[in-house]
Amino acid sequence: MTTYGDDAEIRQILTTAGDTWAVVGLSDNPERAAYRVAAKLQRIGKRVVPVHPKAETVHGEQGYASLADIPFPVDVVNVFVNSALAGGIADQAVTIGAKAVWFQLDVMDEAAYARTREAGLLMVMDRSAGREITRLGLA
Repeated sequence: MTTYGDDAEIRQILTTAGDTWAVVGLSDNPERAAYRVAAKLQRIGKRVVPVHPKAETVHGEQGYASLADIPFPVDVVNVFVNSALAGGIADQAVTIGAKAVWFQLDVMDEAAYARTREAGLLMVMDRSAGREITRLGLA
């Protein structure tokens, strides 16, 4: 089994890559994994910025329709979209100057992973940020 991000890189993204996380696919639906993971990120001190076509306010933060619409720097882009769309989101993360990209559990695009790493960003793929926060004892 191939892993896409070791414990050191996962810990680095969660602790020192930055505190502003754009969560792509985050809506106000509490039944969705993105909603729960965003709440956990907030509990460990991250600012969570919803990115969703509806640009909804979630967990008290104004939403934006796209990464390009966010009017301030984003440190980490956390991706909760279909794998077919994830590569384009990773490319946008590079364009906006993010430091890291996190593809959630079951979000896979090996070519995007390689491009993102080649561009110098930290990258984790096919891992749950919420589970990793708990596993590493960060919350």
